[in-house]
Amino acid sequence: MKNILVLCTGNSCRSQMAHGYLNQLTNGDANIYSAGIETHGLNPGAVAIMKEDGIDISGHSSNHVDEYQGVEWDYIITVCDHANENCPFIPAKNAQRIHRNFFDPSKVIGTEDEKHKAFLKARNEIRQFFMEFVASELA
Repeated sequence: MKNILVLCTGNSCRSQMAHGYLNQLTNGDANIYSAGIETHGLNPGAVAIMKEDGIDISGHSSNHVDEYQGVEWDYIITVCDHANENCPFIPAKNAQRIHRNFFDPSKVIGTEDEKHKAFLKARNEIRQFFMEFVASELA
């Protein structure tokens, strides 16, 4: 089975959404991990927006990338520029590294409706990207 790491700054929002979609899209045919270069806890907005799409990530935890030392990665996917630029060295001789910066909905300040729209936008972009990733890389 493939080992896939999704990496973000705080492992609270974008990487957690990606983790949820990868779990669903791979149907248990890959080991999915998400981590941050820091840990910020699970973002309630991410949990809520994923629940709207039928995916429960409420049991996920915010993990630091150092917790996964020794895993032989097949893919390391960074989902924000900060993590891509500041990630500590991850020894992975055969890993394919992929980067895609997604908008951070947790930074939106505004009404509840504006915040919801921000999470919806990020979630839909993440879903589309990972549907294409699974179709092209894991099919």
